[in-house]
This record gives sequence, structure tokens and C-alpha cells, in this order.
Amino acid sequence: MTDSADFERQDIQWSAQTHVGRFRSDNEDAFLALAINAEGVRRLGKHGKADLKKNDFIFAVSDGMGGANAGEFASQIAVEKITQLFPDTFRSTTVEDLEDSQDLLNDLFRKIHHELSHMGQAYKELEGMGATLSLCWVRPEWIYFAHVGDSRVYHLPTGGGIDQISHDHTNVGWQVRAGELSEIQARSHPSRNALQQVLGGKTQNLNPQLGASRYERGDTFLICSDGLNEGLWNSGINRIIRASSPSDSCEVATSLVEESVQTDGQDNTTAVVFQIV
Repeated sequence: MTDSADFERQDIQWSAQTHVGRFRSDNEDAFLALAINAEGVRRLGKHGKADLKKNDFIFAVSDGMGGANAGEFASQIAVEKITQLFPDTFRSTTVEDLEDSQDLLNDLFRKIHHELSHMGQAYKELEGMGATLSLCWVRPEWIYFAHVGDSRVYHLPTGGGIDQISHDHTNVGWQVRAGELSEIQARSHPSRNALQQVLGGKTQNLNPQLGASRYERGDTFLICSDGLNEGLWNSGINRIIRASSPSDSCEVATSLVEESVQTDGQDNTTAVVFQIV
């Protein structure tokens, strides 16, 4: 007979990987995995498994940009600020207030944007630096996400299919959502990487995408930098993730990144995959 506590238990398992690519010397991508509760924050390794009822989880990917080493610096600042700011917000927020999660994430993104903009103005060598940021906050039954730029968040429901739930903040991304361009046309469009907004940079009026997605057991989510999409079609992402078994779940992100780099590899490439099991 199955114990009721075991039946109700929900675990989350994750894997993460980043690669500089085949033609670049610096990696301007950064990723983050955190477990958070009322007592504090704990950094997670590249892969693992944990009980969803004991912690909330934060997963994020940032892709930096800017001259010299400014891009690498920008993405690192973005993920470090999450580590510093989110736990304080979490501890000072009641359970009831957490229902207003989008306001919390919006405030977090604006603080990171202010920090990057301020440092870009204060230091000549960091002038114009900016970063994309895609973040998922995983709680029982729901994930809340916030996003700026052209890194991506995908939802792969347990029943099949793949859905990009983040919006590329590019004109090409808007045309795809409007049905004016196909995935094939968007990949070869000369303006596909022209960002309309980032954290820091020249963005004056930040307008992050905020959303929520209810999940079921077996659902998988992927956060990735745009380098992954240069080497893998959505169908390829879907194939690799669904071909993995629970026993090799810690290798899913590595498999995605390695195949993308082998196919293209022009850019830094990062993937964070998490699944509800």
C-alpha cells in the first residue's frame, strides 16, 4: 500500500550547462539555480533533485553584452543581484503577499536594471553594458516567470509538445507571434538579434514580460540563451528532452548544449532544464 505522504510528495529535478561555443574566447552567459525558504538561500549545483514542499526554487539564465569584458560582467551582476535581493524580499513577504508574485518579480528586474544602468554610466569601460534575463520561480503547482531580451523559457507539458512561453524582445519575435514570420524565416532574418530592450544598456523604459504557468507532474521547463536556438530547432529541443529518462536527467542540459554547439556554435550556449517528478 502506498503511503499518503509519498503519494503527495512532488520533487523537482534539474540540470544546467553552459559552453563558450566554438569561436569565442569569453563566455558572456551566466546561469543560476537557488533553493529558497524563510530561513535563507542555498545555491544549487549543476544538477540535482529536491522536495518541492520544503523550498521554493529559482532558475535563471542571463546573456550579457557590451564591449571588452562588460558583457561577461553584466550577466554575472544580473544573477548575483537575484541571489542578493530575492531572499530579502522572500523573508519580508507573507504567504498571502506571495500571491502578488508578478509585482515582486517586476520590482526585482527594475532593481537589476537600475544597477546595470548606473554602473554603465559610472565606469567608462562598462559603458552601454546590458544583459538579457529569463527567470523562473517555482512554487507548489505554479511557476512564475519574468523575462527581458531574447533568452527563452519553454514549457514542455507531460502530454507532449513544446511551447515558448517567453516573448523575444525583438521586432522579428513580434512578427513570429503575429504569424507574419515562420520559425524558419525568423532564424535567417538579418535583424533577428536586434534587441528592443535589455537590462541596462540603452533601455529607457523597462517593460519585462511577466507571467505564470500551472504545471502537472511530468512537465518540463527549459531556460536557455539564444545561442542554443541558433543550433537547435524547437523540434530538436523537444526530441532531446523527451528522449531522456529519469535516470539520465542530470545530462539533459549537457545533451542540449553539446548538440547545439556541434551544429552551430557561433555563440555562447546555455541551458537550464527542470522537471516536476
